[in-house]
Amino acid sequence: MKKVKPKLTIAVTGLNAIDSPGPGVAVIRALHEAESFDCRIIGLAYESLEPGIYMHDIVDKTYHIPYPSTGTEALLNRLKYIQEKEKIDVVIPNFDAELYSFIKLKSALEQLGIRSFLPTMDQFEERQKINLPEFGKKHGIKVPGSKAVYSPGEINKLESDYGWPLVIKGKYYDAILAYTREQAVSAYHKISAKWGLPIIVQEFIHGTEYNVTGLGDGAGNTIAAVPMRKQYITDKGKAWGGISITDDKALALTTHFLEKTKWRGAFELELMKDKAGDYYLLEINPRIPAWIYLAVGVGQNIPEALTKLAIGLPTAPFTTYEAGKMFIRYAWDMIVSLKEFEQISTTGEL
Repeated sequence: MKKVKPKLTIAVTGLNAIDSPGPGVAVIRALHEAESFDCRIIGLAYESLEPGIYMHDIVDKTYHIPYPSTGTEALLNRLKYIQEKEKIDVVIPNFDAELYSFIKLKSALEQLGIRSFLPTMDQFEERQKINLPEFGKKHGIKVPGSKAVYSPGEINKLESDYGWPLVIKGKYYDAILAYTREQAVSAYHKISAKWGLPIIVQEFIHGTEYNVTGLGDGAGNTIAAVPMRKQYITDKGKAWGGISITDDKALALTTHFLEKTKWRGAFELELMKDKAGDYYLLEINPRIPAWIYLAVGVGQNIPEALTKLAIGLPTAPFTTYEAGKMFIRYAWDMIVSLKEFEQISTTGEL
């Protein structure tokens, strides 16, 4: 007799597809390919022009949710309303800026029947860009020199410490490589206007950039880990093409990171390999990256495994993946009814 798979209702954020795309659509594609369950997908959107809203072949229904800046109470009230209608089993938030709210609301959402598998608040705060130097010292991981600044004048003082170029980063997103003081100050103003203060000024490490996406079980164990080398990069430093690679050093660093931090949930490590072959940790993104479908394509369905951990199903670690496979991102134009756009804009539901 054929085994009947459970059917789960899973809510997913990050349905946008700008030049720095959200992971939502890739996560949803992975969930539909899950072997251990079937799923109904509820999209959670912040804006009416997020393309995932209108992808009716993979998203069953979408609701607007309030921006993170409105606070946790507004989000909780909105999710209570959605939960009454949809009976969500698991929520997978995919933006750094919204994770604080979802982590803080973890217990309240569980009382509603909505489960998640996210880092703890301590883990989330410890890996913030502003805390990365202390994180590196604590866990024995090489990181570039960096400092949080609150005025453009502070950048000049770092010139002698780090040399040029400097990497100017926002506290949530965006990074600009500056070769002169003028470029550094311009980047400071551009990023701070968008994401606020502080701005992080980071030493530039010359080398080759690598990324590792993976999943930790919260007890120090590696459930999944796939390293990737960027093949094509946008002007924002985002991967528009990449290739899965075999790299024992990158995987060993990932295992070390998970053992030391007991990381709970998905993550992306941004690494730089210098000319001596040493890896520096540039950034820890505390969620699924936009290129997650490459991991699925090489044999590690991380969104499926994360969902199983969230609902308490046995989840065996992945032990292999296929190196030498590429992802190439592309864009296409969807034709959408104006009535649908008006409906999501006015009622907050589609």
